[in-house]
Amino acid sequence: MTTFLFDGHDTAPVTILLAHGAGASMDSPSMTAAAKAFAAVGFQVARFEFHYMAARRYGQRKPPPRAETVNPEYIKAIADLRGKGVSGKLIIGGKSMGGRVASMVADEMASKGEISGLVCLGYPFHPPGKPEQLRTKHLAGLKTPTLIFQGTRDEFGTKDEVATYGLSDAIEVIWLEDGDHDLKPRKSISGFSTADHLTTLAETVKAWVGRIAP
Repeated sequence: MTTFLFDGHDTAPVTILLAHGAGASMDSPSMTAAAKAFAAVGFQVARFEFHYMAARRYGQRKPPPRAETVNPEYIKAIADLRGKGVSGKLIIGGKSMGGRVASMVADEMASKGEISGLVCLGYPFHPPGKPEQLRTKHLAGLKTPTLIFQGTRDEFGTKDEVATYGLSDAIEVIWLEDGDHDLKPRKSISGFSTADHLTTLAETVKAWVGRIAP
């Protein structure tokens, strides 16, 4: 059974399910901050971990597997969340690798009526320093309504690079000024704080959900 961390009210009409990035757990500072921001605007948020990350809590240092190999774990997490009595509309997504995995199962889950949309926080379009190793093939034909939040300093995909990718019309990319891969800006340079960007993130998702899943 999948273990979840919950934020927000269990009576919320929309739940956001989030998976972590390749190297940090579901209760990392950036994941916790994002979950709190979503909860503050009225969402219920559920976070979970893939098996390799959960095993690290018991001293097993497992490296991240190939992202597509954990697709079944994401699908199971959706089923387990429903099994816990979470009803209502569901948005799936995650941080970096977690969002990438969610994006690979999104159309299958949407076609079954399981989910309403997809939210990715810092999408890993390519490994840092390797812009030729794209992870975008499935994004060209994605049908699920999608928001990708990307910092303009993200080494996994810059604004100029992403503009050339030919992404599906279902995808909207929201650029956060001076944000890194954790969406964190340098306030002295940009004038924005991490809290500012998290507020933008949460308010943008709230307005978008109102359009795609009224």
